[in-house]
Amino acid sequence: MTARGPWHHGSPSDHFDGTRFFNPSGPSHPDALTSARWIATRRQADWPPAPPVAPAVPDARVDDLRVTFVGHATVLVQVAGRNVVLDPLWSDRASPVAWVGPQRWHAPGVAWDDLPPVDLAVVTHSHYDHMDAPTLRGLRDAHPCRCVAPLGNDVPLRAEVPGLPVDVLDWGGTLDLGGGFAITALPCRHWSQRYGADRDLALWASFLLRTPVGGVLLMGDTGFDGGRPYATDGPVRLAAIPIGAYAPRWHMEHEHQDPAQAAEGFRLCGARHAVATHWGCFRMTDEGRLDPPRLLRDALSEAERDRFRVPEPGVAWDVPA
Repeated sequence: MTARGPWHHGSPSDHFDGTRFFNPSGPSHPDALTSARWIATRRQADWPPAPPVAPAVPDARVDDLRVTFVGHATVLVQVAGRNVVLDPLWSDRASPVAWVGPQRWHAPGVAWDDLPPVDLAVVTHSHYDHMDAPTLRGLRDAHPCRCVAPLGNDVPLRAEVPGLPVDVLDWGGTLDLGGGFAITALPCRHWSQRYGADRDLALWASFLLRTPVGGVLLMGDTGFDGGRPYATDGPVRLAAIPIGAYAPRWHMEHEHQDPAQAAEGFRLCGARHAVATHWGCFRMTDEGRLDPPRLLRDALSEAERDRFRVPEPGVAWDVPA
């Protein structure tokens, strides 16, 4: 598939010029010279051997709120009788092909065959470590699943996962899911690209899921951007917050927040509880595998550490009311 004109047709806005999306506060992706400098000079930290994973076997449904860390940006949120997966990725590589690209460091925290019925897949943007077509095709075939994504992402999703019901939202747009559930797309600072010439033809977003038992903030990749990604319009019981893929800062600072910024964002959004995502599964940037949880712990107070957890894959957490 190649980029042919706009993927979204609509009026220009403060983050859309009629063809491509952009961040109101400025570009989030480095220019080619900066990226070339990183590639030429990068020094990746060594990663320890892959940790053993004891995959969780989730219940079919949960009445209250339970979150299970699958790995990288993928979490299973079981809430008020519905099952939601954020950025579902069960493939061995975060790549368009199976033989090259970032490789999974550890097994998924939930085995594919043990996944309960999935009602909703939330895809935050088009990068391969967040929009994994093989996993989405599996969800389409095995589960009564619909998908929600930011504007423009219906184009690659319908091309690569035909037959998957897809709803797309602009920042601030809300989809009523029925039964007291609704989901709203929120601004974040990132960028999109999937095929080469399609840079920023699709939007990126975080999402606030409103449920009968409380709000769940589902964050994708984001730079800190003065805290704008954490501006929610309702109470948040649980936030899934990215903490990794941040080094070196001079290259990543505008597209991926670091652990200290994740801690500050936790405070800004007013979430009662949080679970850390986007770390330790794909060796994509230069920090060590265990650096993000260590630095997050340093940035949190003792009381906050019990509320902002960094589970290993396969760990399920019944989030307090």
